Amino acid sequence: MRGGQGAARAPVLQFTNCRILRGGALLREDLWVRGGRILDPEKLFFEERRVADEQRDCGGRILAPGFIDVQINGGFGVDFSQATEDVGSGVSLVARRILSHGVTSFCPTLVTSPPEVYHKVLPQIPVKSGGPHGAGVLGVHLEGPFISREKRGAHPEAHLRSFEADGFHDVLATYGSLDNVRIVTLAPELGRSREVIQALTARGICVSLGHSVANLRAAEEAVRSGATFITHLFNAMLPFHHRDPGIVGLLTSDQLPPGRSIFYGMIADGTHTNPAALRVAHRAHPQGLVLVTDAVPALGLGNGRHTLGQQEVEVDGLTAYVAGEWVTEAPGPSQAGSRPAPASTPGGPHPSRTWPFCSQGTTTLSGSIAPMDACVRHFLQATGCGVESALEAASLHPAQLLGLEKSKGSLDFGADADFVVLDDTLHVQATYIAGELVWQAEEAGP
Repeated sequence: MRGGQGAARAPVLQFTNCRILRGGALLREDLWVRGGRILDPEKLFFEERRVADEQRDCGGRILAPGFIDVQINGGFGVDFSQATEDVGSGVSLVARRILSHGVTSFCPTLVTSPPEVYHKVLPQIPVKSGGPHGAGVLGVHLEGPFISREKRGAHPEAHLRSFEADGFHDVLATYGSLDNVRIVTLAPELGRSREVIQALTARGICVSLGHSVANLRAAEEAVRSGATFITHLFNAMLPFHHRDPGIVGLLTSDQLPPGRSIFYGMIADGTHTNPAALRVAHRAHPQGLVLVTDAVPALGLGNGRHTLGQQEVEVDGLTAYVAGEWVTEAPGPSQAGSRPAPASTPGGPHPSRTWPFCSQGTTTLSGSIAPMDACVRHFLQATGCGVESALEAASLHPAQLLGLEKSKGSLDFGADADFVVLDDTLHVQATYIAGELVWQAEEAGP
């Protein structure tokens, strides 16, 4: 229950002995919750003459808004880009498991896929409120297929598409219904992109620029047309150049519409982005930084082969690469530097496996296997920013990107009581959605 009828009669919870993140600062104040929302205690005292029905001692821990992940491709063996008969059960599994990462809302992300995959999958991922069953679904993020061949990264070239022929009609033909879509990543240099961006934003869909060779002028034009986000800054785009900084230059551009703010995703997993690059981006435009995991289905699993849409990825330690082909003989001298193949895949030995064998792997990064709370900790350490800034990059900023800052991403009065309890090292101790405890670490409280 989030406000509405009956909220005034709901029990009042008072979280005490805590530091709450509010207004960009950690305040030693209590957090009051009723009916799934953050409550103003002054109104409770002076207008209703009420006190708390229950108090919970937080042991001096931090209470921060629940994390929001706007780019997550799957996890725990679930691939959102696989057209199964029961996509919803996979989404539910991931929604439940990421509660332990402090994530209370997310955008399931589909990578470049054939049209039949979108037509089958998208109707099965409706917007859904969070609760004990798992994190809330805010809408789907479609990353591709309208992206650059040169900067496609881990996206399969065979399924890339263009909208130059029929503009927005090509988009509709590819995706089908857009009812459950919240974000679309596209390359702004593609012909008729201005028309497409305007049509998407008119439907309330956030347009993100990524997997692109666009120069700064094309990127600025895309923002003037309505684009508001950059997909995983620095990755899969032209590198910064002093005469034409490309999409990266949007962070400090003076050619954006008045009052228009650009947000940008960062994968702070220790692999995708060098700490120096994290610091450059954060210092250039701290208020636009949005932490994303870009997690692949291998999140939460070990080394081995896993899927990502129409391709296989190979997890080696803390890194996921686009996998190579399975072969039945050892590599020659020219291939001596190739990484060895894993001994098995998640479903057991590869069906074509014989011995000896090796995998001719690539060095193309294919998403991340880092959970959101780990990204927050790495970002804090790498940039030297304040705890408040690191937490807001995973909560307030993605909420602002999606226009949800009145209800998500903050602990302001009236906002949804979605929050995470953290210790001083920013490890998750408990997760709450609508004021209800939905996950708790062993021997942790409240």
